[in-house]
Amino acid sequence: MTFLIGIILIPIIRKFAILIGAVDAPRERHSHKRVTPTLGGIAIFFSFSIGFFLAPIDKTGFLPVYIGALIIIITGFIDDIVELSPKLKLLGQILAALCVTVWGNVVIEFINVPFYGQIDFGWLAVPISMIWIIAIINALNLIDGLDGLSSGISIIALMTIAGMAVILKDTFVAPVAFLLAAAVFAFLLFNFPPASIFMGDTGALFLGYMIAVLSLMGFKNVTFISLLVPLIILGVPLSDTFFAIIRRLKKRTPISAADRSHIHHRLLALGFTERQTVLLIYCMALLFSLAGFVFSFSTTWGSLLLLGLLILCIEVVVEFIGLISEDYRPVLNILQKIHRKRK
Repeated sequence: MTFLIGIILIPIIRKFAILIGAVDAPRERHSHKRVTPTLGGIAIFFSFSIGFFLAPIDKTGFLPVYIGALIIIITGFIDDIVELSPKLKLLGQILAALCVTVWGNVVIEFINVPFYGQIDFGWLAVPISMIWIIAIINALNLIDGLDGLSSGISIIALMTIAGMAVILKDTFVAPVAFLLAAAVFAFLLFNFPPASIFMGDTGALFLGYMIAVLSLMGFKNVTFISLLVPLIILGVPLSDTFFAIIRRLKKRTPISAADRSHIHHRLLALGFTERQTVLLIYCMALLFSLAGFVFSFSTTWGSLLLLGLLILCIEVVVEFIGLISEDYRPVLNILQKIHRKRK
């Protein structure tokens, strides 16, 4: 039902976006070639909301999360219309995160670290949880650079979170994640290249917020290993954001400065088409999600070994596509030297 509501709403929202001038014109950093309406995130939010409130789910305690979502939607909507400054966008994210953590009390209170024991965060629980939410919001927003990219990655992340919640018998996170995935899938039908509508910041901020909150609700107050699971599931946008920060620090440019060196830009520069790039990143996201499943059911030593292999694989991919810079290749250079010696 949520999927069908989305299918009906998206063409209406598309016409509304054109009517009020909420459109994205092609610019230097953009890959699309024509003026495209935004505000697709409004359709995702409405179809999810209708499905959620009609679904037989215990909604106790969800009001703070939903109010936070409304703040995020309003922030994104205003940004899609008049383009807010980074500080005002961050303010909206902070207010939404405060709703969840302070009012809703959805926080990481402690973790159990292997070989050490339990670490209680105390008063740091709220700021740490807020940083978690804001980081994931911005990670998903930053990777929203190609048609269908953020929506596809969001579906993969949500389905993985839902699957794990089913295994953990979480009767709230699982259905909510499935409902949101259905709403995003309806949008993806209109957003896959060539897109006829964009989700805009309205959608990117909302999806990042919901994924962050659902992962926090599903994996809080557990072991350090389990806490890494949502980070692994969101490996593509988070690693892209991390290396973007490293790249900008290396070049001594502002962290908020835009560039054309994100993972999708680098793959396009290597000669892949837009569709091929999107599908490649989907495959990366699926591999991260699979690793997240394996990671959550591994022993401590197995998890640490898998984490080490993941970090090595990420580093090799980063160097191969030039995500930091084209001359940054420490691991590849070592592998080349080993290969030459064997010859």
